[in-house]
Amino acid sequence: MAKLLEGKNIASQIRDTLSKRISSSTTKLCLVSIQVGDNPSAEIYTRSQKKNAELLGIEFQLLKLDYSISQERFIEFLNGLNNDTQVHGIIVQLPLPTHLDYKKISEFISPDKDVEGINPVNMGRLVFGRSKVVPCTAQAAVELVNSTGVNLEGKEVVIVGHSEIVGKPLALLLLDKLATVTVCHIGTAKNGHLEEHVRRAEILFVAVGKAGLIKGEWIKKGAIVVDIGINKVDDKIVGDVEFEEAEKRAEWITPVPGGVGPLTVMMLMRNLVSLAL
Repeated sequence: MAKLLEGKNIASQIRDTLSKRISSSTTKLCLVSIQVGDNPSAEIYTRSQKKNAELLGIEFQLLKLDYSISQERFIEFLNGLNNDTQVHGIIVQLPLPTHLDYKKISEFISPDKDVEGINPVNMGRLVFGRSKVVPCTAQAAVELVNSTGVNLEGKEVVIVGHSEIVGKPLALLLLDKLATVTVCHIGTAKNGHLEEHVRRAEILFVAVGKAGLIKGEWIKKGAIVVDIGINKVDDKIVGDVEFEEAEKRAEWITPVPGGVGPLTVMMLMRNLVSLAL
């Protein structure tokens, strides 16, 4: 039976380290979180941001914009925050309305205030291993694996999902550790090759958002499984991996919820401190 990779304890340790660094600084940090319209999933994340910011003595501002705001007005709003010397970090909550282009908007978040690490400048620095900030979920997933003490060098690592904020930066982080990385996506599944790649994985990361996508019987004996997916099924929150069967085969596995999630918001706070102090 697998051991659980839970994010709470690691998040607490990082919080203690950040708290000491913040308390020794004369700068009063301010994090601004932008939400467009009403979205229950975004509000769960912003509540967690507010709670953790307050624990660290960071000022937290949640700014809610009208659902109908134009892209031009949104960019003007961002530029105002970029130029505000009292604001040290900016995060834009997803999902955005379909008329707003998130990729374009990410270009207008100052790289020096981009606490999610999604501005193309910070992404480019990540390619060269020189970025101060890394997309939070990808960073959290790697922290969980590091906590097991495994040496990633040469390990067969499979990532299922190739998004700009999880799969792609995760691949770059793991390549820096000399892991052998395979990235799977919808094309892999369409060609019927997903199962064979997953079965080979010594370390598996899944970030798709489709409940039960990865069958438990596919998991390699002794593998580390990091399930980043969040899905609601019959009023229950589940990941992308069939947990019960996977738990019998893996050595380590993240619960959903309770795995990557608690650590993700702490990565956001660490990015803020790295940029501002």
